[in-house]
Amino acid sequence: MLVLLALCLTVWPVLGAAQPLQVDRDYLIAGAATSEQAPLRACSAEALARMRPAIEIAAPPGGWSGAPQGVGVFNVFAGEVMIFHGDRQVCGDMQDARTRDSRFRAGVGLVVVPKRGTVEPIRVAWESPLKPRWIPTVHLGAPSPLQQQDTLRLVVRTACVAIALALALSALMGFATTRGRDFLTYTLVCALLVVWQAVLSGLSGYPEPWLPVGRHAPVWMVAVSALSYAVMGWVLWRMCGGRWVLRGSRRWMQGLMIVLGLVALAAPLMTWPVLAWMGVALDDLFTLICMVSVGIAIVALRRGYFQALDGLVAVIPLLVMALADLMDSRLLVEFRVEAIQVSVTWFLMMSAYSLNRSLSQLRRQRDEMRELADTDTLTGLPNRRAGLRQLEHYMAQAKAAGQPLSIGFLDIDLFKQINDHYGHDGGDEVLVSVAGTLLTGVRSRSDVIRMGGEEFLILLPGIGADAARPRLEQLREKVTAQARGLKHEGLVVTASIGLAELQYRDSDVAGLLRRADNAMYRAKRSGRDQVVDARDIQEVA
Repeated sequence: MLVLLALCLTVWPVLGAAQPLQVDRDYLIAGAATSEQAPLRACSAEALARMRPAIEIAAPPGGWSGAPQGVGVFNVFAGEVMIFHGDRQVCGDMQDARTRDSRFRAGVGLVVVPKRGTVEPIRVAWESPLKPRWIPTVHLGAPSPLQQQDTLRLVVRTACVAIALALALSALMGFATTRGRDFLTYTLVCALLVVWQAVLSGLSGYPEPWLPVGRHAPVWMVAVSALSYAVMGWVLWRMCGGRWVLRGSRRWMQGLMIVLGLVALAAPLMTWPVLAWMGVALDDLFTLICMVSVGIAIVALRRGYFQALDGLVAVIPLLVMALADLMDSRLLVEFRVEAIQVSVTWFLMMSAYSLNRSLSQLRRQRDEMRELADTDTLTGLPNRRAGLRQLEHYMAQAKAAGQPLSIGFLDIDLFKQINDHYGHDGGDEVLVSVAGTLLTGVRSRSDVIRMGGEEFLILLPGIGADAARPRLEQLREKVTAQARGLKHEGLVVTASIGLAELQYRDSDVAGLLRRADNAMYRAKRSGRDQVVDARDIQEVA
C-alpha cells in the first residue's frame, strides 16, 4: 500500500501536468461580472444641512506631491461624514457600509489624487457628536498603511463581538445542561453587550444593516448604553461582593436598574439636546459605579471575601478608560471604540470566569454533601444506602460480562458485651479497627460497607465463592489480631461471616443479601468466629 501510494504521488502529478487547465477541475471562478458602480455618493442637501462647518486639511508647503492621499475618518458614532476634494464629494454613514468606500471598513474613507503642485485643501465635515469628548479622528497618509490600520481596527472590533457571542453560546449550553438561572442571565448580558458594541462600532451596518439603526443612531446609543450600564453595574456589584459589604444595597441596585431601564424606554421620545445630556450623564454615572465597585471590592477582600478579586480585575480596565477620558487622553480619543470594546470583552471574560468558578464551588459543595450523605461518619466507609447502590452496580456488571460476584456479611461477635464492658468509646474503637482491617482485603474503599451497628458488607467482584472463602478467612483472623493492638485489657474481638455468591436466578440484591445473612447467622449458631458458605446450608425463604 505504501508503494502504491508513493507511485500515485509521483506519477499522477506528472500525468496531470501534461493536460490543459480546466475550470472546476484545476481552478474555480466564483461570482460574475457586474454593472454596479462603486458605492460613492454625494451628500444630500438634508445631510449637508446637519453637518458642522467643514475642516480643511491644507496641502503641504509647495503643494501636493501628486501621490495618492488616503483620508480616513474614525470614531463618528452617528450621522454621515463628507469628504470633499476637487470635483469629488462623497458621503458615508457608519451605520450602513453600503454607503462607504469598500477600501475602508472601520471608518469612512476616500483615496484622492491631487494634481502635483496644487494647494486645494481636502475638506471633511460631519454631524455634531453626541458627546463632547467623543470627537472624530481624521487620518491622512499613504492609502496602503491607512487601509491596513483600518483593517486592524475592524479585526479588533469583530473579534470582540465574536468573543462575546462565543461566551453567550457557551453560557447557553451551560444553561441547557444545568438549568442554572445564572447561565441564562449571563447569556442575556452577552447578547445585550453584543448589540451595544455593534451600534458603537458601526458593525450593525456591516456588510449590510442588520439592526434598524439608520438615522436613529443617537437614540440607539443612549438606550443601549443605559441598559448595558445597568446590567454591567449589577454584575460588578455581585462580583465585587456588594451583597456582603453593603447589606441593604440590593434594593438600591434594583432601583438603579429600573431607572436606567426607564431611560432606555424613554430614549425615542428625547430631543437631541436631551439625548446629548443623557449620554454624558450615563457615562459619568458608570464611572461612579466603577469607582464604588473598586471600593466595595477592597473592603470585601479585607473581610476575607476573596472572590471579590474577580470583580476588581474586571472593573480596572473600565475605570482606567473612564479616568483617561476625564484626562482627555489623546490615545483614547484616537482609539475610543477599540478601547471600549476591549474593556467590555475583558469584563465579559472575567464574568464568565467568576461564574464558572462559582459553579465549581457549588458542585464541590454538592459532592461533599452527597459524600457525607453516603458515608458513615465513624468509620468513613460507605453507608447502607451507598453500599446497596454499589452492589447493584456490581451485579449488573457481573451479569453483563458473565463474571462471578461474591459478598461477605460480617457481624462482630458479642459486640453488646464489648460496649457494656468497655463503654461506647471502646466499642467505637473496635468498629474503626474492624473497618480498617477489612479495607486491606479489597481493591476499593467502596467495597467495604457499614450496614449498621456492628454489621459490615464485603464486596468481592470477579471472585467466585471458592476463591472468596480463604480471603474472608484471612480477614476474620486479621480482625482478631488487629484488635489486640487496641490495648484494652481482656478485649478479644471475633467475627462471624456469611459468604454468598451471585446466582443466575438473582434478579435483585435482596436474594443475594438474604443468603449471606442466613449464612452469617448459621456461623453465629455454630459457635461464632468462622466463615459459613451459603451453599453449605439449606436456604430459608
